[in-house]
Amino acid sequence: MSALLEGRTAIVTGGTLGIGRGIAEVLRAHGAKVAVTGLTEEECTPMREAGFLTSALDVRDAARTREVFQELIAELGGLSVLASNAGVYPQAEIATMSGEDIDFIFDINVKGTVHAVQAALPALEESGKGRIVLTSSITGNLTGFPKWSHYGATKAAQLGFMRSAAIELAPKKITVNAVLPGNILTPGLKDMGETYLERMARSVPLGFLGEPEDIGEAVAYLASDGARYVTGQSIIVDGGQVLPESPEALEDLR
Repeated sequence: MSALLEGRTAIVTGGTLGIGRGIAEVLRAHGAKVAVTGLTEEECTPMREAGFLTSALDVRDAARTREVFQELIAELGGLSVLASNAGVYPQAEIATMSGEDIDFIFDINVKGTVHAVQAALPALEESGKGRIVLTSSITGNLTGFPKWSHYGATKAAQLGFMRSAAIELAPKKITVNAVLPGNILTPGLKDMGETYLERMARSVPLGFLGEPEDIGEAVAYLASDGARYVTGQSIIVDGGQVLPESPEALEDLR
């Protein structure tokens, strides 16, 4: 693959599974030296065996996030890219959603994003061309789905954070952008079964579901010199999923 990110160093939070792993593998393939965090040592082991620097981390813990980032940045020899990807997507109906349900998802998806950015800031500024890329979603920003109202709220909150952070960090030569995945073939999605996957693919104009590497390529662009003048923006990576007005718009395409 190209040397798009040759000489860059990156941390990918939530980088041991699914989209996060796809991001980590693509960044490395483009020449970056990459460290990943996962929730447990068990999650980290396969990535460590694959040659990545790894550390277990719960991004809800701000102090631990700073500590882990300091360790990984020292091993990497600096930091120029943060891919803040750690997140969860539990389902809950509004009528029965508990305070604990709301706190859990906001603490990881929103506060965890802020904790990661805070921990990365000194090294990103020192690099002189820092890049922050958040993994948000089409859900909450462009679409909705039953039982994911709290999830959608966290994904919209990430973009609200991104826009103001992009302004605040611009004088430090740090850009802040986001990718908005649609339906991506992660292990969790595959577990839904072939019938579900086929139905979801029919809702995508391109006719197939994306792979984690598709998200990784968007992150790689935003982390590259080619995106040096792009900040406060989001890239939708969904095969056109958000475009049709209704399922009928795709009927003649099949």
